[in-house]
This record gives sequence, structure tokens and C-alpha cells, in this order.
Amino acid sequence: FGEDRHLTILMLNAGFRTEYVPEAIAATVVPNTMAAYLRQQLRWARSTFRDTLLALRLLPGLDRYLTLDVIGQNLGPLLLAISVLTGLAQLALTATVPWSTILMIASMTMVRCGVAAFRARQLRFLGFSLHTLVNITLLLPL
Repeated sequence: FGEDRHLTILMLNAGFRTEYVPEAIAATVVPNTMAAYLRQQLRWARSTFRDTLLALRLLPGLDRYLTLDVIGQNLGPLLLAISVLTGLAQLALTATVPWSTILMIASMTMVRCGVAAFRARQLRFLGFSLHTLVNITLLLPL
């Protein structure tokens, strides 16, 4: 994410246009073990924060959606972590299920994925909501 976003921001700032092409085919290397996947995700998370800092001054002149996405990519994990910790605290202190926290996480996930699905004009983007479970169970603890 980080390097791709940074390159995109530089290209847009230079006056070029980008366009989503659903038919595009790309070859990539996919981690085949959990350890390799977690290392990849940690590397991507670091690059997201680093490349965002480099691109902050360019964002105001670009598309508002791109700015919103960059903000979401950086604040999202922090807000998710705070929400999970709040829910765990409620569970530990009151022995009640934190339904409001669960509902808020699910709602925000669906809103974010819904915006992506709407912008791409493809319902399959709603499937990315499952990544929130990966974030909560694997990536946040990492």
C-alpha cells in the first residue's frame, strides 16, 4: 500500500491521471506461511506511515477521496485498536459483551468498504470487510 500510494500521489501531483481498471492483471508473490504474511503486513504498515508523512504536503491539492483514504489508512488502525481495547476493558470489568463497540466496528467497516464498492462500481469490494477480523485477531496484536 505505502509505496503504491506514494507513487500515485507523486504522479497525480505531477499532473498525471490515474484510473482504476478492474480488468488489469498483475503478477505478485503471495506469502505462503502465516509468519511471512505477518512480516509482509508489518512492512506494509510501516511504509504506510512513512510514505504518508512524505506525502502530507501534496495531499491538499489532490482529490478529496485520496486524502480521506490516506487519513483512514493511518487513523483506522489506531481507532480500531482503541475500540478493541475499550471492548476488552468492558468485558473484563463488567462481564458484559461490548455490543456497542462491536456494532461500531462493524458499521465503520461496512461504510468504508461500501464507499470503495461504490467508487469502483463493484460489490465485491464489500468482501474486504472480512479484513477487519484479520486486523483484530492477527495484525493488532503484532
